[in-house]
Parts: sequence; C-alpha cells; structure tokens
Amino acid sequence: MAALRETDSSKRDRLKELYYQIKDCKLCDLHKTRINFVFGSGNSNAPIIFVGEAPGRNEDLQGKPFVGQAGRLLDELLLFIGFNRNDVFIANVLKCRPPENRDPGVTP
Repeated sequence: MAALRETDSSKRDRLKELYYQIKDCKLCDLHKTRINFVFGSGNSNAPIIFVGEAPGRNEDLQGKPFVGQAGRLLDELLLFIGFNRNDVFIANVLKCRPPENRDPGVTP
C-alpha cells in the first residue's frame, strides 16, 4: 500500500488552521507582554525547517521569526548553501517573546 502524501495546499491549510488556533493563546503569561504573536514563515512544503527558541525584540516588533541579528546570520548561511527564506520554513518553539529575553520558565 502506497504511503499517503499530504498535498501542498493541505499543508498550507493545516498551518493556517494552526495559526488561528494559537494566535490568541493565553495559556501562559507571555501573552501579557508581547507586542505581536510570532508564527512561522516560509515554504510550507520545505524539506528544511529551522526552529528557534523564542522571538526576540525585533521579532516581537515585526511579528516575523528571525528578523534580528540571528535572522541576518541565518540569511547569510542560507545564501552560502544556495537557499533563501522561500526554500525553508522558519519558526520558534514559543510564539511570544519572554520579557527581557528571559527563560520563560523563570518567574520575574
């Protein structure tokens, strides 16, 4: 029996559904200090996925993952190996920036 393969459009639909399920999340206190919810971006059918820990200040301001200094380094590395952001998917484990970039498990 052949393995079922998910279509590109169904992957995009699932990501869109996930986005709407978690964009207004209030399960922890991180939502109280965020400016923007930072979801993933890029190619939903990418063979390569980069996952960071949490958005930083620049990511929180722009609502996009890896746009600060780490994002510039990532762009350079992608270019070096012949890729760009349209070839990969980029996200963070956390979707909200921890205040002062602290460990999210630590109470201030």
